[in-house]
Amino acid sequence: MTLIIILSTIAASIGIDQITKAIVRANMTVGETIPIIKDIFHFTYVRNEGAAFGMLSEHRWVFMTLSIVALIALSVYLIKFCEEGILTKIGIALIIGGGIGNMIDRICLKYVVDMIDCRFIDFYVFNFADCCVCVGSGITILGFILSMIKEQKAKKAASSDENTGE
Repeated sequence: MTLIIILSTIAASIGIDQITKAIVRANMTVGETIPIIKDIFHFTYVRNEGAAFGMLSEHRWVFMTLSIVALIALSVYLIKFCEEGILTKIGIALIIGGGIGNMIDRICLKYVVDMIDCRFIDFYVFNFADCCVCVGSGITILGFILSMIKEQKAKKAASSDENTGE
């Protein structure tokens, strides 16, 4: 059951990301912005040729290679070694799905389509895959913390049982 949840999370992340990007490419021109809530939230079509926030645009292949290695490492960890709970596994699956979503763009288009423009915080334009990576990272960290707390409680209970002679 866990494998189905993990694979569904990865597939949904990639699917939603690619669908939203296809809609933007089909209906907007590069640089076009559509205010949803004026000066707060816009859809703005941007082509990002670099890594996160346009960094390393001249070194696309280096970044792509590192991304592929990271995606493979996360996938192997998730399948072979991850003993944490479902929350951690879902977080890692979101990171993998988001990474694959952006990698598809880099390979097929040679740039990543970005469109989510949160102007109220004066931030870079990003996409659904980026959201998956960020939310997945937060969920993974939370999962690891909860796993450590559970482990500490189990050790404390075992130690308490040992001290009472049970």
